[in-house]
Amino acid sequence: MSRANEGRLVWNHSTHIPGLIPILERLITYDGIGTVTPGVISRAKGHSPAMKLRVSVPIRGGFKLIARQGKTVQEVFVLTELSQQDLEGTIADILK
Repeated sequence: MSRANEGRLVWNHSTHIPGLIPILERLITYDGIGTVTPGVISRAKGHSPAMKLRVSVPIRGGFKLIARQGKTVQEVFVLTELSQQDLEGTIADILK
């Protein structure tokens, strides 16, 4: 993918899952990605040893993602022109 127009990362929370911000900073460099906003942090029952980022549900103008690491979960809202499949491909490329 081309990386001509950078999106914008919104800093509205003081806490983030460790390692999430560098991933989101890479995400906003991809074409078709607009605003990326980390959201609420919560606890999960299961344990995810490695950082995982998956597309959850469509929202108006984009998708809600779920970031997981350890027992911590954080919502991430992405405004994008990309389809769900293209966004999932972009995320997979970033997490390689």
